Amino acid sequence: MESKSELEVYRMSFDGQILKRGFWLYVWKISTPKGKCLYVGRTGDSSSPNAASPFNRIGQHLDSRENAKGNTMAKRLLEKGIKPSDCKFEMFAIGPIFPEQNSWEKHTPVRDTVSALEFALSEELKKRKYMVLGTHTSKKSPNEQLFEKVLEKINDYFLWNLTS
Repeated sequence: MESKSELEVYRMSFDGQILKRGFWLYVWKISTPKGKCLYVGRTGDSSSPNAASPFNRIGQHLDSRENAKGNTMAKRLLEKGIKPSDCKFEMFAIGPIFPEQNSWEKHTPVRDTVSALEFALSEELKKRKYMVLGTHTSKKSPNEQLFEKVLEKINDYFLWNLTS
């Protein structure tokens, strides 16, 4: 077996708090060969009573296997003709907003609450003229008090200039 002649070094750093399971919102800033865009997501499964950590979602979102599940961000990039391996990613996670629940009956209302926040955040970022990948929907209106807290965090910490 022959190795590649030139090896590259890449780095990643993160705060260990991002390993906590629960219901989170997250925004990815993605620098692509075609420009910059955002991806808005949440933890809290729709098909099981689980709520993973944002760190767990990183691998799922970028899984390139054909039978991969949960790789919505990669799919949205590929739909635009962009290979995820050609991008640079930065994640901003808010949470956990709620802890992981121990039953489907408790999970569902919390998931729906966070889903409404995800939709509202996506719409807010679009209003601010950011290119947001994918579609987000919710049958519920966001909890206004929680959404105000999310916007405070966005305004305080999500001051990314998409031109740099």
